[in-house]
Amino acid sequence: MVPTMTASVEAMLEGWRDYVGKETEVYENFSVLTSEVISKTAFGSSYLEGKNIFEMLEKLGMVWWTPIYIQYVMRSQGVKGPSYEFFHGNNKEVINMKKISMIRPMDLSHDIFSRIQPHMYSWIKQYGKHFLLWNGPQTQLVVTEPEPIKEILSNKNGAFPKIKLQSHAKKLIGDGLVASEGKKWSKLHTLSNHTFHAESLKEMVPTMTASVEAMLEGWRDYVGKETEVYENFSVLTSEVISKTAFGSSYLEGKNIFEMLEKLGMVIFRNDGKVRFPIPK
Repeated sequence: MVPTMTASVEAMLEGWRDYVGKETEVYENFSVLTSEVISKTAFGSSYLEGKNIFEMLEKLGMVWWTPIYIQYVMRSQGVKGPSYEFFHGNNKEVINMKKISMIRPMDLSHDIFSRIQPHMYSWIKQYGKHFLLWNGPQTQLVVTEPEPIKEILSNKNGAFPKIKLQSHAKKLIGDGLVASEGKKWSKLHTLSNHTFHAESLKEMVPTMTASVEAMLEGWRDYVGKETEVYENFSVLTSEVISKTAFGSSYLEGKNIFEMLEKLGMVIFRNDGKVRFPIPK
């Protein structure tokens, strides 16, 4: 096997000559090298011939071996949490807990955390203030204490990158202040500072007051009757945003707000669903 291994290494080194003075992805190169050696020595073929198989094995490792290893390392450091289940992580358990929570009658109380996030409520009690959970094969470290949260949000050393939004969520959030990082985030943050400055917000108060008064005036027609308060407040929020940010009204941008609401519902319905990555 040595001549085959040597030839594969020499081919890789030869390819590196094109990157003198430049950067290259060493991990990917060694991954291909390993696959090439296995293909030639074990199957008498090449990496390119069995590329799809190796990519499938790599994806399998991402949804099986990697989560198990991360779970083992974190538990050895005292960070526990619900066990990883192959492929779907804890998503099935979370969905079932939410279904059970929504079926139960709710008392008239402001204590709604255990109802809207029953899995978080239960696991904080079971595993403590910091624990590990799994959104499919993607791990999430839940932090609930103020000081670590401040450190993560300030992110002075850049050690806490933002999550990469996927699919519909990326279309809704876009590449604005919430999702961006680095120079782009700094630029957007500087622009938003002026908008949310105390003096700027004071200028919006008369517009907000007028919108609230208009909503309350509309309620006079429902004295002694029922009205959909959630819908009223949704329209109020959209009206305030339209007037203060765009100088228009909710009715002028109604279609846009309705489309955003529909997209939000699509994201909500897809929350917890895991899609298997198939190599092209």
